[in-house]
Amino acid sequence: MEALLLGAGLLLGAYVLVYYNLVKAPPCGGIASLRGRTAVVTGANSGIGKMTALELARRGARVVLACRSRERGEAAAFDLRQESGNNEVIFMALDLASLASVRAFATAFLSSEPRLDILIHNAGISSCGRTHEPFNLLLRVNHIGPFLLTHLLLPRLKTCAPSRVVVVSSAAHRRGHLDFTRLDRPVVGWQQELRAYADSKLANVLFARELATQLEGTGVTCYAAHPGPVNSELFLRHVPGWLSPLLRPLAWLVLRTPRGGAQTPLYCALQEGIEPLSGRYFANCHVEEVPPAARDDRAAHRLWEASKRLAGLGPGQDAGPDEDPQPEDPGTPSSRSSPLSEEPTVSEPHPIPHNSPDLSKVTHRIQVKTEPEPIS
Repeated sequence: MEALLLGAGLLLGAYVLVYYNLVKAPPCGGIASLRGRTAVVTGANSGIGKMTALELARRGARVVLACRSRERGEAAAFDLRQESGNNEVIFMALDLASLASVRAFATAFLSSEPRLDILIHNAGISSCGRTHEPFNLLLRVNHIGPFLLTHLLLPRLKTCAPSRVVVVSSAAHRRGHLDFTRLDRPVVGWQQELRAYADSKLANVLFARELATQLEGTGVTCYAAHPGPVNSELFLRHVPGWLSPLLRPLAWLVLRTPRGGAQTPLYCALQEGIEPLSGRYFANCHVEEVPPAARDDRAAHRLWEASKRLAGLGPGQDAGPDEDPQPEDPGTPSSRSSPLSEEPTVSEPHPIPHNSPDLSKVTHRIQVKTEPEPIS
């Protein structure tokens, strides 16, 4: 009996050490009041995105939930308004698998919202599910769609500078390898899905790096954020039904809650003084070194050019939302698309905007991007 108690005590102690050192996320601080500012959070109807939007709403921001499902997006907006006490939480339809939907969202947003201070690319998929598309669906949703959306919203971000772009990535980027000759080929089978997911997360890190270079001196800064191991729908969505009851208790014990997973993206969006670290990768609310493939500036620029082509932006062209270039894949609505994707709806009319405070009084940007030399 004593041996059993001793063993139980050791297991409990080990779990406490693991929980507080690896699982529990540090709380986000940063700017306390966001009144008069507007944030867009993609995939904000559940999980990390919903918790991110909740914290932004609690701090007074006007928050746009950019989601594929109108039903789930409207329900999430209602929940967040109730929980935060902030009535300026709205839903707008966005399907990142459809380039047409991305453009329609940008057009609707720019015509109805005078500000954009924070853009958080949270939405993502880890599997193609039963969908069969003539392109790499994981790369489209996790990178190309966010890439195009950022381009279309950049004029508004620049107008409202200092502003921020946060790209939610993953530690899976360390397993990624971008083959530019096969970048947009369809993904078939679970093994290809695992590789394609890691590749898309590497693309997120390289995108943030190149975007920081492109935007240096504009007052718009950007960051790649790893939320940590999170017990969210993304983790369990594609688990076989018979395995789910076994994994759920384990996930509850060793994975972060969505609220914990939201802390690093929130840190990147709100923390004062990190402007010189634009383009860097953050985990557990601090900057973290990445492998050589994720800090390869030549690969980052090559990905930038390839992404412009796949997003329908010609060489040297940053197409506005009203332009209609023809990409190799025209971006017609995928089989995942909601019928509402083409004409995004807004859950409530835009109120008279508040007088926005001057963000330069609370944050500043140092015009030289600094990064320590990697340790060889």
